[in-house]
Amino acid sequence: MATEISILNHLKDLKSTDKLPVLFIGHGSPMNAIEDNKYRKSWVDLGNQLPKPNAILSISAHWITSGSTKVTVMEKPKTIHDFGGFPDELFRQQYPALGSPALAKETIKMVSNPTIQPDMEWGLDHGTWSVLLPMYPNADIPVYQLSIDYSKPMQYHYDLALQLKALRNKGVLVMGSGNIVHNLGAMNYGNNVYDWALEFDTKIKKYIDSSNHEGVINFQKLGTLAKMAHPSYDHFIPLIYTLALKDKNEEINYFNNSFDLGSISMRSIVIN
Repeated sequence: MATEISILNHLKDLKSTDKLPVLFIGHGSPMNAIEDNKYRKSWVDLGNQLPKPNAILSISAHWITSGSTKVTVMEKPKTIHDFGGFPDELFRQQYPALGSPALAKETIKMVSNPTIQPDMEWGLDHGTWSVLLPMYPNADIPVYQLSIDYSKPMQYHYDLALQLKALRNKGVLVMGSGNIVHNLGAMNYGNNVYDWALEFDTKIKKYIDSSNHEGVINFQKLGTLAKMAHPSYDHFIPLIYTLALKDKNEEINYFNNSFDLGSISMRSIVIN
């Protein structure tokens, strides 16, 4: 069973190998990209300690498609400010990383079913760049994104991700970006964590620790608890991609094991 240790202690022990770690990042508010808080600092530390990848593939909660899964294949993805009501400073942020058309096309070839569609329109949404801006501020690593086909069942996403394992041996850092609990309608500025939020987060952690991927995939069987934790499932699905890429002999280690605004779990994962 995985044990919780500090992210810094774990990362200092990481060895630079051909196979890169897999990440699930609880990204929370886009303001975490620029605020001097513990979340941003943890992402800075992550970028300093991880082996430098050849490219990054992000599965973000904020690129939702319907009827097909897509992958960005452009050379210069745009920075998407897909939010409102935040300070001008956040809208001024740019993340000018190059794309990776070659790796994106190779990713398409890896997946025999379903057929992944190339995309030239999307770019880098805040689920991706708000994390990568602190992690890799020089934007000198190519980044491409895989969409989430929201019309498909959870098993679809797990089975698709299984076909992407070879990317880890090609110097690609795969990052799921969402939140294990994400209910914006229940946010409270007193930061009092709801009982249902804590219960759902704890149950999912137990599934992860016991390698019960079926429990994670079938999280909707938790009924009202799942619906409270996720009125929509976009922020949960990236976790499914991350877990599918785990090999049996690998450890799972957590960081940012806390809640923001009472209803957003910032729990994040490194698999190595």
